[in-house]
Amino acid sequence: MSNTGYTLIYEPNSAAKKSLSEFRTLLEKGKDESKIDTMKKILITMLNGDPLPDLLMHIIRFVMPSKNKELKKLLYFYWEVCPKLDEHGKMRQEMILVCNAIQRDLQHPNEYVRGNTLRFLNKLKEPDLLETLVPNVRQCLEHRHSYVRKNAVFAVYSIFKVAEHLVPDADELIYRFLYEETDSVCKRNAFVCLGELNRDAALRYMQDNIANLESLDSLLQLSFIEFIRKDIIQNGDSTLRSQYGQLVEELLESSTINNVVIYEAASVLTKLTGSSSAVLLAGQKFVDLATKEADNNVKIITLERINELHKEHPGILQDLSLEILRVLNCQDLGVRKKALDVTLQFITSRNVEDVVKLLKKEVQRTASSNEDNNNEYRQLLINSIHQLAIMFVEVAENVVDLLLESMSDLNSSAAYDVIVFVKEVVEKFPQLRQSIVTRLIGSLGNVKSGKVFRGGLWILGEYCVEEKEIQDAWKYIRGAIGEVPIIASEKRAHSGSAESEEIERNDTPKKKKGPTVNADGTYATENALTVESVESTEEKPPLRKLILQGDFYLAAVLSSTLVKLILQLQRISKNSSILNPLKAEGLLIMVSILRVGQDSAYVTKKIDEDSADRIFSCINYLTDETNSELIERSFLDDTREAFKTQVETEEKKKLEEEAKQFHKNAEQVDDSIVFEQFESSANKKPEDASSSGIEEVTVKADSRLNKILPLTGYSDPIYCEAYIKIHQYDVTLDVLLVNQTKATLRNLSVEFAALGDLKVVDKPATANIGPHGFHKVQTTIKVTSADTGVIFGNIVYDGQHSDESTIVILNDVHVDIMDYIKPATCTENVFRKMWNEFEWENKITIKSTMNSLKEYLEELMKGTNMNCLTPGAIQGEEDCQFLSANLYSRSSFGEDALANLCIEKQTDGGPIIGHVRIRSKGQGLALSLGDKVASISRKSPKAITA
Repeated sequence: MSNTGYTLIYEPNSAAKKSLSEFRTLLEKGKDESKIDTMKKILITMLNGDPLPDLLMHIIRFVMPSKNKELKKLLYFYWEVCPKLDEHGKMRQEMILVCNAIQRDLQHPNEYVRGNTLRFLNKLKEPDLLETLVPNVRQCLEHRHSYVRKNAVFAVYSIFKVAEHLVPDADELIYRFLYEETDSVCKRNAFVCLGELNRDAALRYMQDNIANLESLDSLLQLSFIEFIRKDIIQNGDSTLRSQYGQLVEELLESSTINNVVIYEAASVLTKLTGSSSAVLLAGQKFVDLATKEADNNVKIITLERINELHKEHPGILQDLSLEILRVLNCQDLGVRKKALDVTLQFITSRNVEDVVKLLKKEVQRTASSNEDNNNEYRQLLINSIHQLAIMFVEVAENVVDLLLESMSDLNSSAAYDVIVFVKEVVEKFPQLRQSIVTRLIGSLGNVKSGKVFRGGLWILGEYCVEEKEIQDAWKYIRGAIGEVPIIASEKRAHSGSAESEEIERNDTPKKKKGPTVNADGTYATENALTVESVESTEEKPPLRKLILQGDFYLAAVLSSTLVKLILQLQRISKNSSILNPLKAEGLLIMVSILRVGQDSAYVTKKIDEDSADRIFSCINYLTDETNSELIERSFLDDTREAFKTQVETEEKKKLEEEAKQFHKNAEQVDDSIVFEQFESSANKKPEDASSSGIEEVTVKADSRLNKILPLTGYSDPIYCEAYIKIHQYDVTLDVLLVNQTKATLRNLSVEFAALGDLKVVDKPATANIGPHGFHKVQTTIKVTSADTGVIFGNIVYDGQHSDESTIVILNDVHVDIMDYIKPATCTENVFRKMWNEFEWENKITIKSTMNSLKEYLEELMKGTNMNCLTPGAIQGEEDCQFLSANLYSRSSFGEDALANLCIEKQTDGGPIIGHVRIRSKGQGLALSLGDKVASISRKSPKAITA
């Protein structure tokens, strides 16, 4: 049986290790400094498999008498790993001298030497050596210095574990020591050992200290809690469990304990009892920690514990929702997001109004705040209010009022989120439509973003169903577009301003340029940025201003809204005196937009072809009398039905996710019932073992073989192959070297280098490999981004002469970025925002012979680890010849990858053609994913990439 090494030391170069005679010479003639270096090399050699038994006497003679503290520490490392038994399994005679030296150190006047020696005894497992040392260890329990006493307690415990007959009264000895000791660390160590040796004695000590539990040191309080945690698992007595629960509750209600004790006590209390009062107390303490503790990591951890408590005991912690929201005072965005996510789990109809009021105040506060990440925080608040309004109809109307009022203070992205939220509320709650539409008409006047206008106009076109609502919406649109025709009014405005300039230029005498003198005699100053222009142009209406700035997509949405309003009025009223003027005015507005869009004198850019076609189509729809029923159904029914389907799909996804989470935590009917009373204590597992995050992963043999790459050929003098392991941000290469020659390869080293965002962390050690011998080395490469990387290298070893060396070039190893890219999800708004911000784009043209568009999309998602964000795209309607979908993934390093797929199927059975556009923040990820898309098509027998 080999000795166990407790200290792991890396050997930098196994081929350059010294011989036994060299070690002896260095120990005999060297000074303490050289002996320290020699002892380190001896320990490295021993820990790497060579026991060096013949050095024991030399170390006893030349190292043990030294008084150097560092050398003495290395000496105890040597006693730990040196062979103490001979070939017959009996104690070596030299160990008597070692035992005498340990005895002297246990009586040493220096407390550091004594404490270090006692720590060594914890690792000594030979009863014959320990037997003579027991009296000295017992004496150390009464030493004046606490460093010696705290190590002596553990030494007594470890000796008892090795051989009980050496210290038969260990529990009584530690029990007396516990009452006589005054140092907090020593008492903690003693109680921990007593709990392992004698449970009843530990319980007696706890009972004796219940009265002054609050005044005990925090270290001892933590040891009490840890003892309770272990004891309740091994001895699940219901009476004892209730007593433990009362004890922990008293400890939690104390005002003098520190935060570490509070966290551990609250965690144990939830394991001891499931009573509502105890769970509420634990939750309250977690909330206090989250609000008072300055460390953001502690805040997130305690908030997660609150969330877990809610899942285990639903309905008890609902009253803590407002207190949890006090964490929003923290400036960290991650903490705020976690607090909002946890709070939304606790909301009921009883406390939803109070939570909404608090969130309203936060939204109003952010409007005037200059904090970092202020826009992102406001976005989180709006999303949370959105969810509350969808879940509780009683607050939906008030929430909509708040958001519409504050829309003018929000940025473009947040205001668009408000419009998206209003769209969903209007669809889900028909009883609120009339009031929301009325408030929306009043709020759109303060909007300056074309994106928000488009959403608002869509709502007006879809949900203005009463005649008064249609007239109010039309009145607002008419005022927001200004005077029409636009070109005529713009010409008038420009000519009017030019005439006024000419008159002013002729009537006003020229003034001599010169400095202006103030009343006090000083010269006045003026800033060019603040001087008012002579030409004053009156403010244009909002819609007109955006259209003249070139937002013709908004103009197309406006035209569609006008058609919907006219068709809706035509459906509910046949009054031609109102209908005909509105239709004529709508046609005039659309024709006016088309004309001004084609005249570059008044717009920043000409109208695009798509928007012009859309507006022209709307004009045709209003003038088409033959297909009026089809047009009316398409505009008024089909579009709303499509949006309704989209909302229902999103709702279905949420319900499926909740059901999945519920079934994951629920126990099945046919699960076996486990009775704790019938289980032996040896088979019991800790209750929190399932949450430790440790899972067994079964790796199939064939999957391991797939990751083995040959780095050299079979005909090379040395064969080399590597097994690649991917672990989070590291790539580990386990390299096997086989000497295929009859000679020893001396000083062989494997050298690796990398291209891309890869960095070689360590260099494999040099080694000597015998004839037909095997050798294993390992190297780690640090990965910093999801980019294509290449690892290359060579093998170098000495030739027959000292000045000769042989080099074997290794094959390249390509790192697969797919190991670091995972499917992810995001909202459409976030996708559009990232798509506009990311500057790197890679466009790949596709020509595929696959059978269907759905098949190609699934193959693309599988090969690139991307998730489809377009609802219904994965179903792939067979009667449709076009497919457009957005894909999204995220790397382990936080890098976002976006893709847009646009493909079509030829009608005559031809190939699928189209392209994939990939965007990312960095160039490397876009190029790497593009190469992956191309390689997927090349590998597939049915797809060809042009």
